[in-house]
Amino acid sequence: MTKPRDPRVTALRRFAISITVLNILGYTVLGFEQPALWPVYAVLTAYAAELLLEAVGARGEGRAPRYAGGVRNLIEFLFPAHITALAVNMLLYTNDRVLVMLFGVLVAISGKWLLRAPVNGRLRHFMNPSNFGIAIVLLLFPWVSIAPPYHFTENLSGLADWAIVAVILVLGTMLNTKLTRRMWLIAGWLSIFVVQSVVRGLVLDTSIAAALATMTGTAFVLFTNYMITDPGTTPSRPAAQFAFGGGVALVYGVLTGASVTYGLFFATAIVCLVRGVYLWSLHASRGEQRRREQERPAPPAAPGTPATAGPVSADNGKRPVPA
Repeated sequence: MTKPRDPRVTALRRFAISITVLNILGYTVLGFEQPALWPVYAVLTAYAAELLLEAVGARGEGRAPRYAGGVRNLIEFLFPAHITALAVNMLLYTNDRVLVMLFGVLVAISGKWLLRAPVNGRLRHFMNPSNFGIAIVLLLFPWVSIAPPYHFTENLSGLADWAIVAVILVLGTMLNTKLTRRMWLIAGWLSIFVVQSVVRGLVLDTSIAAALATMTGTAFVLFTNYMITDPGTTPSRPAAQFAFGGGVALVYGVLTGASVTYGLFFATAIVCLVRGVYLWSLHASRGEQRRREQERPAPPAAPGTPATAGPVSADNGKRPVPA
């Protein structure tokens, strides 16, 4: 019997193919600013870090590494590292300081091992990897910026400007509808983004049209369809998805209203961190509830009622009958 395909692996494979094609087009057609060899450096660094940390983790937990078992397992294991590396290089602009970009890649990969929370009985990372690496670099190196939005369409003009956004939007929507199933998250993100744009316009006298125009850019469309919807670090239930996406938009509005730049990345990092704290609090609360239930004394049985619980006698194999 053929083993059914894991939709998460399918989504990761299509994410990896999409971002690879985008990078190839970026350096040959669109006008990416970073040197052409930097994506190669980023990917190789991410592969090495992911494999090393998995080997150490598997040894510590007494299990086989997840990349073992053949070439297919190895390739599928490296999909997340591949996506993270290309995203960090594509979205950060570190001038000619390649080591700073590689530092961001290492932070993104190592964050998956250092920042984990219990989900359904397993420890899973809760910080969006590429977003986390970018946010940390922006915090530690104030002279670093996000890649200029024009580099996605620098060499295009006319209808081609709109075509690249339309293609990314259609492919991303199909991916998030059929595989990641994060459309409720996108709905929360976009609807609250509109609300916070209007509120900032009414309260802070920001241009509402300019705030809403942010949503038409290639970078915003990429962020909406390929970063904030990371299935590994976002909730699954529709209401929780909506709250997560809306929370990012709300925090973005607060940060932008306070004149904090790069609000998309800092807002996502803050909401991911809040979710991680919530998951640990939920785990602690459930553990305390189980401990109290175990310590609660069993109610006494009614006279004449045969025992149906409690320890079995070692002499006759029967439970004692209450007097």
